[in-house]
Amino acid sequence: MVKAKLDSITNQFIETICKRLEENKQVRRTLPVWGRVHIDRQLPFICIFRQIDESDDSLPERLVMSEASYLTASGNRKLHKQLSLLVSNIALTMKNVFGSFLIIEVWIKPENEITNDDLLYQPGFRIIRTKNSSINPTIEKLEKSLRSIKIRRQPSTVEVFTTNKIVPPGLNPILSSVEIKQLGCHMLGIEVSPIYKNLETHQIFPLVRRELQRKFSRSLKGGFFKFTNNKTTYRPPNFQSLGRWSMVKAVWEVDSQLAEISSGFDFLLQVTPINSNSAWNAFQKSKYRSSPEFYYRPLPIDPALSKRKLYQVPIERIEDPTLAQLFRQQQQEIDRKLTMLIDMGTPRFIFGSLQLYGIVEESLLNLSKQILEKLSPRSRDESSGNIIDANIFAARAMKELSYFRKTLPNSRSKIIIREDISGLMVSHGNLLIGKYLKISETRMEALIQHEVGTHVLTYLNGKAQPFKQLYVGLAGYDELQEGLAVLAEYLVGGFTSPRLRLLAARVIAAHNIVNGASFEEVFHELNRNYGFEQTTSFTITMRTFRSGGLTKDAVYLRGLVKLLEYLKSGGELEPLYMGKISADHVAIIKELQWRKVLSPVPLKPSYLENAETIKRLDDIRKGISVINLVKRSKK
Repeated sequence: MVKAKLDSITNQFIETICKRLEENKQVRRTLPVWGRVHIDRQLPFICIFRQIDESDDSLPERLVMSEASYLTASGNRKLHKQLSLLVSNIALTMKNVFGSFLIIEVWIKPENEITNDDLLYQPGFRIIRTKNSSINPTIEKLEKSLRSIKIRRQPSTVEVFTTNKIVPPGLNPILSSVEIKQLGCHMLGIEVSPIYKNLETHQIFPLVRRELQRKFSRSLKGGFFKFTNNKTTYRPPNFQSLGRWSMVKAVWEVDSQLAEISSGFDFLLQVTPINSNSAWNAFQKSKYRSSPEFYYRPLPIDPALSKRKLYQVPIERIEDPTLAQLFRQQQQEIDRKLTMLIDMGTPRFIFGSLQLYGIVEESLLNLSKQILEKLSPRSRDESSGNIIDANIFAARAMKELSYFRKTLPNSRSKIIIREDISGLMVSHGNLLIGKYLKISETRMEALIQHEVGTHVLTYLNGKAQPFKQLYVGLAGYDELQEGLAVLAEYLVGGFTSPRLRLLAARVIAAHNIVNGASFEEVFHELNRNYGFEQTTSFTITMRTFRSGGLTKDAVYLRGLVKLLEYLKSGGELEPLYMGKISADHVAIIKELQWRKVLSPVPLKPSYLENAETIKRLDDIRKGISVINLVKRSKK
């Protein structure tokens, strides 16, 4: 059903909006000619942007559309009286709820006022206040927040200007000083330099506009938070809680489309060989002189067509800059993975791997060498005890899934034993176990918590949230995921010297392949120089050389190191289990929780109920080196 276009802002239209606000319901209505009023819920503020130049296609209104309460409207003089009446009624309705109300009108600095200095694209803001303004703390907070903004490394200039009336050039005041006083409200203006476009060629810089929008929005929330606490009866717990709580349809559409594309293939499964056992036999027969030939699963998708779908996802329709940023990062990472699938078996594959997983830093390489030198290769603390097979491991893993189902009874994760899997792997929330798996019983609990207690758990936690990206995996999630998984091994007392040496060896192998070493050279270095058994050396080398060079295995040790630093500095553990996220997303996860977009983490690892685990976690918070993890994990 097509809604009739609104010709004017009628009294009935205004009454409907105010009634919904009185009932604390969301308002999202189109305005005549151009614009929209969007008010997420009862809030003691509103941002206004009025369109002055209808030919301006640089989307300057985006500066206010990030907010939970905003109004964009035409600057047409014929609509002014109606628009003024709408704003005054909204202000009065909210003032009656909170005791006060703040209106901030935002506009773009006119081109005829721009000097040569402005053409350097330095962010600039002017805060406009009236002489009798009584909200100095709010103004000071806004000024400080705006000064902290840097765009393309350039610091902001901020000026506070006092005037008799707050109005964009060429327009009438949305409310007069007398009306503002009668309403018992407050008003400020913010003029923004248009650094997102070239004023000579009129070329638009969309990436600059996005960055400006995101940082400007954060500054506005800081000002709203100060005003709310100083002038109203409302006490929000955090400035980020003043952001949007409800999501518009475009958000769910983008999330769903990205998840569909990402779920169309399992990247790690596709780039992992299916003939590891026969390849090892062939390598042995060659007396370790000829690189083995690996075979891979057929691709279930056409990467080129998937890329076409990927860039048709309308992320630009999302008004919320936090979510738009997450989705764009996701779009770029999916694109890289699709390119790598195209490049499998070619020299180009490793360059995609470096983009995805990063280089091996010198500090990480030195740490790895130190580990291999200090820890004896003759340690046998992993081979002691009984040897268990795939069936016994699967039975223990099922017990862990049963523990999860007490909290999430509808979870559908499965345990699957497969012949084409070597070792263990989690795919789409399911634990895949190689049919010929053989491990020491002393390592079983550590591996259960690595695979099920971390990878499956974060998948299920992500599945319990409204955004599909949280279980599909946000951009760059591997490093934190593997760091958490290795930490779990330590927390259950199963992190051993051979295990740490293995993680260090993976870093060495990743470094060597990037520097042009052959399969045989890496194998022999691990075997002869670092004392790894031939089968172990082969497995490490195979994982590194798969599909043309996959440097992912370096993230295990890197992720662990960064996680130890995070916990030592007071970082919280619980947000890390929200889903498949990176460390860079922790602040965003917390913001979305403050905004009630995300709910609390439903599942926590079972081992966190153990007193010994809590003691080990306390040791980490006090500060502990990676090598000392091995000593302290021993009973």
